[in-house]
Amino acid sequence: MQSVKHIMGAFKPVSYSSRLEGFYKLTRGQRIEWLSNLVALDAVQVDALLSGGLDLEQADQLVENVVGVYSLPLGIAANFTINDRDYLIPMVTEEPSIVAACSNAAKIVRSSGGFHAGAEEPILVGQIQIIFESISDPIAESARLLETIEKLHLSHQRIMLARAELLELANEPHPNLVKRGGGARDISVREFFHTRIGPMLVVYLAFDTRDAMGANLVNTACENIAPRIAELTGGRVNLRILTNLSDRRLARATCRLSADALGGEDVARLIVEAQVLAEVDRYRAATHNKGIMNGIDAVAIATGNDFRAIEAGAHAYAARDGGYRPLTNWELASNGDLIGSIELPLAVGIVGGLTRIHQVAQIALQILDVKSGRELASVMAAVGLSQNLAALRALATDGIQKGHMKLHARRLERTSDR
Repeated sequence: MQSVKHIMGAFKPVSYSSRLEGFYKLTRGQRIEWLSNLVALDAVQVDALLSGGLDLEQADQLVENVVGVYSLPLGIAANFTINDRDYLIPMVTEEPSIVAACSNAAKIVRSSGGFHAGAEEPILVGQIQIIFESISDPIAESARLLETIEKLHLSHQRIMLARAELLELANEPHPNLVKRGGGARDISVREFFHTRIGPMLVVYLAFDTRDAMGANLVNTACENIAPRIAELTGGRVNLRILTNLSDRRLARATCRLSADALGGEDVARLIVEAQVLAEVDRYRAATHNKGIMNGIDAVAIATGNDFRAIEAGAHAYAARDGGYRPLTNWELASNGDLIGSIELPLAVGIVGGLTRIHQVAQIALQILDVKSGRELASVMAAVGLSQNLAALRALATDGIQKGHMKLHARRLERTSDR
């Protein structure tokens, strides 16, 4: 496993501080004015923030049967220091307390040196399924079974011998991506002898998507090499699609906090005890991970990334060993410090997809000022770890409802005033 330091990028520092003391006390107009000055938003962008950034005509280009546009709040999480750089974090969510809790936890981490985060190369994997003739009675037709197994082995070998050709075919639809250093990286094969539909092979295409999330790139590449794979194997190709378990595209973040920063040794110990419950009980682990994704999804939506794919990958990764486990880890150092870490697949991008159309997604990326998909993944990992710290600290002290219901009551009060 690679360390965070090994995979973290040399991200360019910016001049502002993310420590926005009293930001929540400003009026909405004052916040927008401050943000506009900070990241140089023009009048059109300010209008997009106020209107939601997507009109009905644009919405009609995105999905079918459009009858309206549905808006969600965009907030800014403050106090984040990641790899010695300050970030303002745009978050889209309807849930009270997420932005505030994430900012508060980041403030605690900031006082202890901030987060350290990094992400692996942007490798997305596609699958091509090859099905062979089903054998209804393997015992009676043992000779045919052996023949089919031999055929699977031979097909596997033929695919690997044609590896260079297949990689070239996969790159064929994407010449510009290849020029930017992306494209097909590797081919591997798995053999499945006994399934309820008969024997099959699965070809895995590893594909570097650079700064795009890359689903369409990989799906196109898989479809382009499928006919040649059918010729090589004599089997019938069925599925040709990416997998959302992007376990070759992991992002990680760590932090280390003194007990004093947390509010005492008892708080640090209680957080570790809560962590252990998530390790041994999948009912707790599900809620533990949901809290992490509260933060990560909010950034994904704000930046126009596919939060459903991220959710699928994260939960599949949490279950990679056969059980379902937490995506974070918290433990006590010998001197009493609390050490936290997170690891999960994050296939995210800063080009293509919704960002081409949605003005607010473009503004969110401008606020973050990230230079690559890997940097965005690193930031999102830190946000997930911060969100988890906020939840565990609240659970270990006053309970989750005190702060949450206070903000919830404020929302109800504002609604009732209308």
